[in-house]
Amino acid sequence: MNFPINELPNIEFKLNEPLSKYTFTKTGGNADTLAFPKTRQELVDIVNVARDNDVKITVIGNASNLIIKDGGIRGVVIILPNFNQIKIDGQKVIAEAGATIIDTTIAAQAAGLTGMEFAAGIPGSIGGAVFMNAGAYGGEVRDVFESADVLMPNGEIKTFDHDDMEFDYRKSLIQSNGGIVVSATFALKEGNKEDIQAEMDRLNALRRSKQPLEYPSCGSVFQRPVGHFTGPLIIKAGLQGKIIGGAQVSMKHAGFIVNINHATATDYMDLIHLIQKTVKEKFDVELHTEVRIIGEDKVGEVRANS
Repeated sequence: MNFPINELPNIEFKLNEPLSKYTFTKTGGNADTLAFPKTRQELVDIVNVARDNDVKITVIGNASNLIIKDGGIRGVVIILPNFNQIKIDGQKVIAEAGATIIDTTIAAQAAGLTGMEFAAGIPGSIGGAVFMNAGAYGGEVRDVFESADVLMPNGEIKTFDHDDMEFDYRKSLIQSNGGIVVSATFALKEGNKEDIQAEMDRLNALRRSKQPLEYPSCGSVFQRPVGHFTGPLIIKAGLQGKIIGGAQVSMKHAGFIVNINHATATDYMDLIHLIQKTVKEKFDVELHTEVRIIGEDKVGEVRANS
């Protein structure tokens, strides 16, 4: 069933909108309906109308660690760039779900608060970071997370504290409870602004030196398998530089797949499956995707979701 946009005339909607315009990979099919709520009440209204009309809801965040398949997404897709406020309250940073992680770390540094330096270069949104328990360089969201306001499927906004969230490697309760992160509070510590900035600069330089930031990508594709490093496994499998369609296993970091020539999501999926199959055959190691994969295959295509 299509989302009845006429019931919410004051909210911005786009119909049959290409999601490739919003993903870091520059791939993905169309959303039946794409919604841009500006306030908590508008977000609640969308959830309530969708529930009452049995319309599926998908939230895509900043779409930086996400592959949307070429068949697109049915129902209503919600994107939250208007939820971008960041506030400082003593040693706490309170950020709305659509605020970028990078902007949040900049705000923390400006306030002389330390603890989020690990996230200085992560290109996602706060909502996505909580959803995925994002991490880098030895730090994770759960290390600094205090609480989050979450919109539940019944239209109620509930506050979840750290112990409620069931954080694990790239996992949180939000992945299974159907909630939408509205905002999150992070508990930090007082620090020296210059030292904080120096650490952020160091990690960002490290990121630039090791990651293929010059090409569209979905970030690190695979979880690290126990006892192994993903990049070296892919290199030993002879797949670094492998190209399918417009997607390539990065020559800079084999754990990344980059869009070098108008790749499709299907190109990404085919390359992911080839890597998984080859690494399993050669080394008997199962590679599981870290990137979130959602949406539908094109008509006539049947593919397993990794």
